[in-house]
Amino acid sequence: MLGFSLVWLGQFVSIIGSSMTRFGLTIWAWEITGRALALVGLFSLVPMLLLSPIAGAVVDRWSRKKIMILGDLVAGASTVFLLVLFLLGKMEIWHIYLVSAIGGAGEAFQRPAYMAAISTMIPKKHYGRAQGMVGMVESATGIVAPVLAGALLGFIGIDGIMFIDIATFLFAVSMLLIVRIPQPEISSEGRKARGSMWRESAFGFRFLLQRKPLLYLLMSYAVLNLVLTFSFSIQSPMILARTNTNELVLGAVQMFLGLGGVAGGAVMSIWGGPKRRIRGIFLSVIGAMLFGPTLLGIGNSLPLWAVGAFCVVFFAQFASATSSVIWQTKVPLDVQGRVFAYRGMIASIASPIGMILAGTLADYLFEPMMQTGGWGDGLFGWLVGAGPGAGMGLMMVFAGAIGVILGLSGFVIPSIRNLERLIPDCENDPEPGPATLEASETAVEA
Repeated sequence: MLGFSLVWLGQFVSIIGSSMTRFGLTIWAWEITGRALALVGLFSLVPMLLLSPIAGAVVDRWSRKKIMILGDLVAGASTVFLLVLFLLGKMEIWHIYLVSAIGGAGEAFQRPAYMAAISTMIPKKHYGRAQGMVGMVESATGIVAPVLAGALLGFIGIDGIMFIDIATFLFAVSMLLIVRIPQPEISSEGRKARGSMWRESAFGFRFLLQRKPLLYLLMSYAVLNLVLTFSFSIQSPMILARTNTNELVLGAVQMFLGLGGVAGGAVMSIWGGPKRRIRGIFLSVIGAMLFGPTLLGIGNSLPLWAVGAFCVVFFAQFASATSSVIWQTKVPLDVQGRVFAYRGMIASIASPIGMILAGTLADYLFEPMMQTGGWGDGLFGWLVGAGPGAGMGLMMVFAGAIGVILGLSGFVIPSIRNLERLIPDCENDPEPGPATLEASETAVEA
């Protein structure tokens, strides 16, 4: 796994740099305008969703290594653009939104290229470990980047943070340059998918329609994504409301979220995941939702919130990584770009829906009804209390219950329960061949 580990390290460092810049820009925007960068996520998500189908076709047509390098270079150039504007004193909020949109467009290409490249770099037996490492990155970055950026911002300023970000992009590119990422051979599915760019772009969706168990698994994952986004979007305001705006308690809960993700990813990277993957996915979903949103919702102090925050991400790492392994083993290597692009697009659509639902229900239904003496107080006050934050706590409990039901559905719906038997594995192990490192003359295990 040497080649993959080098690529993973490069992406890890690059993501830390990007997160540091994002943190610094958030502080800058708040100081300049008094407003948070609330629309950054939207400006990033929309181009990613719109470009995903064609991006998948490009990933399968072109060198995945070159796409990843180009993605890092474009992201680095975007940071250079902001840095120059900042140094000239001309940076404005809309520039940040523009760069976010460019970043989202780049991610539409880079994400499926990265996931498909993993499949060609390592044997199947290491897929679970690799996915554990990938999952660990986001959680670790959420802990490390704000601390580093916060510590350095006062000494080197936002321009210094952006210089570091540019250096991390160059490091990621250098790791990609020295690693060999094989291009897959054409499979029977790949031959059937050949045609115009538009035909190839639609292939990922056709592939899913022809394999209903994978489609149902994807829809389950999209619903889970909606429920988790629903929960996470009200978690911070709930805690602030219940603690009289105690930011230290909120910071501690956020830290336990990150620690849970790091721990779950680390365990997965060592263990490799369950042998019976479908059962492992849905047991993990049950664990995440039973001990995550449920405890967060009924809790009214840091200990319960900390346990709930740790558990939800710890178990979710197993579900996410094991699900990715199933996709890697069931989808031919040469069409993974197209299939993974649709997989990411469908799963991501659920996130904004969850955010909109959570905010609307909290403001207009759950919070008013759970005020002291409200009609919900008599029904649910024994469970989540009453007053500020109680309505959002009840929403968390309901989200946990829906998540548990979703987890149980994996054992009840035959096409999902029997997915591993209904859809055979593809011959996706990379062929023994040249070295993992471009400059090496001796074979290195990939």
